[in-house]
Amino acid sequence: MGTLDGQVTVVTGGGSGIGRSTALQLAAEGARVVVIGRRHDALAEVVAEIEAAGGKAWARQVDLEQREEMIDLVRWVEAEVGPIGILVNNAGVSSRVRNIRWIDEDDWNATLSVNLTAVYVLIQAVLPGMLAAGGGTIVTVSSLAAVRPSLLGGAPYGAAKAGVRNLMTYLHTTFRNNNIRATTILPGEVNTPIMDTRVRPPSTEERAAMVSPDDVARAILLCCTLPARTTIEELVISPTLQRDQGPDTEISRWLGAPDGVAPGTTEGNKS
Repeated sequence: MGTLDGQVTVVTGGGSGIGRSTALQLAAEGARVVVIGRRHDALAEVVAEIEAAGGKAWARQVDLEQREEMIDLVRWVEAEVGPIGILVNNAGVSSRVRNIRWIDEDDWNATLSVNLTAVYVLIQAVLPGMLAAGGGTIVTVSSLAAVRPSLLGGAPYGAAKAGVRNLMTYLHTTFRNNNIRATTILPGEVNTPIMDTRVRPPSTEERAAMVSPDDVARAILLCCTLPARTTIEELVISPTLQRDQGPDTEISRWLGAPDGVAPGTTEGNKS
């Protein structure tokens, strides 16, 4: 018997990193887990691993920039799997360009769409069912970039993660007396595939000192398995060791700059 026996859980970005670890740990506690994301093969591997361990899981390929796909996903889960008791908003992307001077509108909009708007859409979609059931748990993975924004994560990523942190606080203050638990997780650097998109992907040694996806998943599991009377509103998780991020920051400062604009130029010196 697990503490989450029979609870239907949706995990976004469930094919890798924090999402994968979270899905595995929730399933081990008896949850019926629906993993969603862009890459069906990766999602199918997670489902196969859960089922091999005796759990129940489903994979659904969903584009988190498409509102109707997300709404249809929630309707499908409620009809085919059962009422959703836990939603874990984990999926995240960062912009290619980090410096607000050079970011184009499409890059900005795509980053906000996945990190913020998709969270709003999914929360809005699952809330009616949770309210009808008398409660539910919503956990959203924000980032330390929400409170310590910098060139490392980039302007749109930090803005989106700050926005989603605010949204989750709103959810807590508005629906706590309806037994809706709203938790925001703010991780520092985590050794996940998103590190491969950094302007200077960290070395193997640097990644080894970062927070593990399993560490964040354990925190999410704690938030979901505490008695319904208790909510962890916000949780900061960061590496014990602080690495030198200076080189990464300087590369981020100039990535995307127009030709002829670089350190040492007249225009560059204005940054």
